[in-house]
Amino acid sequence: MSKNLVIVESPAKAKTIKRYLGDDYQVESCFGHIRDLPKKNLSIDIENDFTPKYEIPADKKKVITNLRKAAKDKEVWLASDEDREGEAIAWHLCHALKLKPSEAKRIVFHEITKSAISDAIKHPRTVNEKLVDAQQARRVLDRIVGYELSPVLWRKIRPGLSAGRVQSVSVRLVVEREREINAFTPESSFKVAADFLTDNKTTIHAEMDRAVLSDKEAKKLLEEFKDDNFTIKDIKKRPSTKNPSAPFTTSSLQQEAARRLGYSVRQTMTIAQRLYENGHITYMRTDSTTLSQAAIGMAEKFIAKEYGAKYCQTRQYKSKSRSAQEAHEAIRPTSLAKQTAGDNASQKKLYKLIWERTIASQMSPAKTDKTTVSIVGTKNDETFLAKGEQLQFDGFLRVYGGGPDDTLLPDLKTGEPLYIETLTATETFSRPPARYSEAMLVRKLEELGIGRPSTYAPTITTIQDRGYIEKADLEGEDREHTVLTLKDGTISTDKTTKAFGADKNKLLPTSVAMVTNDFLTKHFSHIVDYNFTAETEETLDQIAEGEIDWVKMLEDFYKEFAPLIEKSKEVSRQESTQSKQIGLDPKTGEPIFARFGKYGLMLQKGSGENDVKPTFAPMPEGKNIETVTLEDALEMFKLPRHVGQTKDGEEIYSNIGRFGPYIKVGSLYVSIKPEDPMTITEEEARKRYEEKLSVEKNKQIKKFTEKLQVLNGPYGPYVTNGSKNARIPKSIEPEKITREEAEELIKKARPARKRYRKSASKK
Repeated sequence: MSKNLVIVESPAKAKTIKRYLGDDYQVESCFGHIRDLPKKNLSIDIENDFTPKYEIPADKKKVITNLRKAAKDKEVWLASDEDREGEAIAWHLCHALKLKPSEAKRIVFHEITKSAISDAIKHPRTVNEKLVDAQQARRVLDRIVGYELSPVLWRKIRPGLSAGRVQSVSVRLVVEREREINAFTPESSFKVAADFLTDNKTTIHAEMDRAVLSDKEAKKLLEEFKDDNFTIKDIKKRPSTKNPSAPFTTSSLQQEAARRLGYSVRQTMTIAQRLYENGHITYMRTDSTTLSQAAIGMAEKFIAKEYGAKYCQTRQYKSKSRSAQEAHEAIRPTSLAKQTAGDNASQKKLYKLIWERTIASQMSPAKTDKTTVSIVGTKNDETFLAKGEQLQFDGFLRVYGGGPDDTLLPDLKTGEPLYIETLTATETFSRPPARYSEAMLVRKLEELGIGRPSTYAPTITTIQDRGYIEKADLEGEDREHTVLTLKDGTISTDKTTKAFGADKNKLLPTSVAMVTNDFLTKHFSHIVDYNFTAETEETLDQIAEGEIDWVKMLEDFYKEFAPLIEKSKEVSRQESTQSKQIGLDPKTGEPIFARFGKYGLMLQKGSGENDVKPTFAPMPEGKNIETVTLEDALEMFKLPRHVGQTKDGEEIYSNIGRFGPYIKVGSLYVSIKPEDPMTITEEEARKRYEEKLSVEKNKQIKKFTEKLQVLNGPYGPYVTNGSKNARIPKSIEPEKITREEAEELIKKARPARKRYRKSASKK
């Protein structure tokens, strides 16, 4: 009979720990948090020191019952993770199991190994209530922001939206970057490069050390170069050293896994969680780059044995963050002797990346020799530079990063003549700031001090799940480039086309993100201010260290926040949804607006004054309130477009709706994706219509009126009147049902629940 009960968060972690403990220990999982704030209401007593009203969720009641039984007559050890969330889980377990946090045995370890667990058992502590206070402060603050600010967005912009302290700031970063890109005007310049020949016919590639700003200047230079004589002015050689990067933190692991393995932030953390729970790596949520002395010793022995003593250079890296709630060691393998680990290919790849980075961090720098050759002519002051690099000692590159490809230059001498083989001036365009990838956004959040290792992945997942941000591939646009070429004494001019702005897996803001961000930055600037969000993280760290009272922190926040909520009631819906006049209809003189409506972006003609109803048109694809022009809008108001007639003489119209382009024949709507409603032909429209009729014919069992019908559905036959649906009992044959029976079924049916599209129901 076991005398001790060890409680961890996950079954996988429990299974691994059980291997290292004897029969005296029973190991059980609480499956994460076992108490939380109810989802349906605020559940914060603001008037009573912001007291949270926790409850045990329905799906955790059985877990608690089983843990209470298991804990009977046993010593309970709380072994949840060592960060704030883990400390809060331990604290909630105390309350659920009726243990005193000041007396309960709390053990922590940053790696699941026999030695680490044995050491933790020998040195238990009590629950750190300062860490719990910091976790509660964050939870309560985020609940207040989300539950009081989200209804404001429902009223002012669109039902189903939500706001969050960290996620709204993350959205702001993506929105502002997109606007930087839209406002960017590319400038052209010319890159001048040459292939020179030596006397022994060896080719040297060199580039002019400045850009040329116009094709006129480029042509002038090429004319001068045509009859010029070139010589080597100078040769400089210098040794260069490259040091290894620090071991992984959560952020750097997410960035490197994205760059090298193509993993999303969420995917990286899921895989790392499995590696940790199975005892392969240390705790994966950390902002520390420090390695334990034991780990450094393991690395030194391994490197000396495998590669030789000259490859060893142990070092300790200083962590940038002063965060108190995270683990105190970088992410590393628990055993550096184990070069591969994991249950599948994904785990093995990530483990290899962690192993290589850890080993490399304790290896010697790589050494290269860099050579720069300056080449000049006699007719002007322009200088061409030829660069070479040769790896002298690979050092850490033997394990991580790969060495630079040697760019070798031939033996050259100062004053040696060179001859033009080919010289080109290629037009290039300046590039706008890069859009964020998931990894780049993590890096930016870390730079700004926003969020912590445990929040990066869920934040980036949330803003995508709630429809604020989309991850997409961008095709870019073709742009014409001018290329001037000097060869054999002749200058030629060519035009080439290259894709500009193409990109993969980049984060793009949706229209609702732009509207919501503008509303928040105008009326709740304090909440989405970068400094406020970063300072909040620092304040939470201070709470964890016992320097600040968590209730006082919430009181100070709420004094500023509550008046903003009240004041927002005065904001008109027209202002909040950014209705913007983009011009006048040249035929009627009516104003045309770009605005945000119930289902997204739209165009409106007419102001709605004097009881004259405005008309509406869809926003052109790829446009938004800021980028749509009057010309774009006038094209859209040509919809619906008369396409032609069916074989039976019914009129066919094309248009764009909330679900995309379609044609309409009578009361029947037919999707025409990916066809363009402006260009679809009568022939193609007829084809789509007839295909739809065939589907509808098979779908329809019986028709009493235009609305009252018996149809085949995915779950069987049913009766509908357009607004209510009723399943047909098995006792009634669908083909033989009478109108009276159909109406009776509809009468008894419940009204259909209102549903919102995914983009409307989530942030």
